[in-house]
Amino acid sequence: MELHNLRPAKGAVTTQGKRLGRGQGSGKGGTASRGHNGQKSRSGYSKKLGFEGGQMPLQRRVPKFGFTNINRKEYQGVNLDTLQQLVDDKKIKGAIDFDALVEMGLAGKSEMVKILGRGELKAKLTVTAHKFTATAKSAIEAAGGEVVTL
Repeated sequence: MELHNLRPAKGAVTTQGKRLGRGQGSGKGGTASRGHNGQKSRSGYSKKLGFEGGQMPLQRRVPKFGFTNINRKEYQGVNLDTLQQLVDDKKIKGAIDFDALVEMGLAGKSEMVKILGRGELKAKLTVTAHKFTATAKSAIEAAGGEVVTL
């Protein structure tokens, strides 16, 4: 390396480019590359968020009616035929609780579980969950099982 071949590191020196709007002699005077008249040529112009050039914006076109209950509770449903299948596969016997359902991937650890009445249950089970439908509750008790609400 000699004095005659010293160069700054790549990317360390950036050229600023032409200064806009500094007279006709600069080559970028006059309209300063903004075109002629119109909103975008003015100083202080800023496009508003969601502005669509005067067309009715999306947030005003979308219907705004209906009702969403912010206190709604979502339950993960588990049917009786699923429980019976677990008994047949010898994955559970006697009792099933929330932790077992989470472990088997039927519910998430932060979800609430509701036992639904589809299918039939032949096994005598003690079922622990957050909610039960009336048909599920009667089916579990008819099979000699027990219902425990969390």
